[in-house]
Amino acid sequence: MADAVAGVVEQWRKQRPDVDFEPIAVVGRLMRLSRLWDKAIKDFLTRHGVDPGEFDVLSTLRRAGEPYRLSAGEILGASLVTSGAITLRIDRMEAKGLVERVRDASDRRVVRVQLTPKGLATIDDLIPRHLANEADFLRALDQDDRERLADLLSALLTDYEHRT
Repeated sequence: MADAVAGVVEQWRKQRPDVDFEPIAVVGRLMRLSRLWDKAIKDFLTRHGVDPGEFDVLSTLRRAGEPYRLSAGEILGASLVTSGAITLRIDRMEAKGLVERVRDASDRRVVRVQLTPKGLATIDDLIPRHLANEADFLRALDQDDRERLADLLSALLTDYEHRT
């Protein structure tokens, strides 16, 4: 059974046999998987009471280690949103009891965002479920294929990040 991108490539090859459409075979599939997986992850997280942005903040704070506290700027550096979006996200999460704002003891002008016990319990409960959900995306690949794919994608990402 062929995937949707295979049909697109075949149509192009018939229409323009003079052009190499091999990049579509890779990039088109990555883009299609990205859209499909984005939706699946959003739906999964929503069923568990958080949106992807909240999950991003919870994960970033959890990975920071105890006391699970970072400045908004540090959180921003680990995410792909604007500073305005981070403030709104933190506001929503604070209203849900997932995070709290804490003034820095040595400099009262600095405000840090910290996981609450509820936020810590939420991310600790959700992370294994999230990883199982993502593992299901990869079920067509054995462990060696997953490792090889991760290496190949890392090479592409590293090269592209250094060029842009």
